[in-house]
Amino acid sequence: MTLSEVREIEGEFSLTFYCGELPADAAIAAAGHEPNGYFWEGVAEFIGGDLVKQMELDSEGGMFCAVGEQADLTAMQSLLEPLLTNGNAVLDVIARAEAASFIFDD
Repeated sequence: MTLSEVREIEGEFSLTFYCGELPADAAIAAAGHEPNGYFWEGVAEFIGGDLVKQMELDSEGGMFCAVGEQADLTAMQSLLEPLLTNGNAVLDVIARAEAASFIFDD
């Protein structure tokens, strides 16, 4: 079961998922972050490298949203989807980001 979705609406592709009730939320909150769309934008920026530069991030508190080319969004989905259900994997990303002085804007 996937929690995120790449969809086309009026010729524009987006990757979205709702935040606030994800399996990884408890781990995110325990690490001192808000499990919202802005946090997940930070995760996408940190792990996405050049890929994230190919899309526009347009999240809200309750939803992550990225807009771009279908192939890029599908690639980003493959990076993010495993983290949505795995608190330990998200904690690893948070630890690596903090070690790199990355600041989440959540």
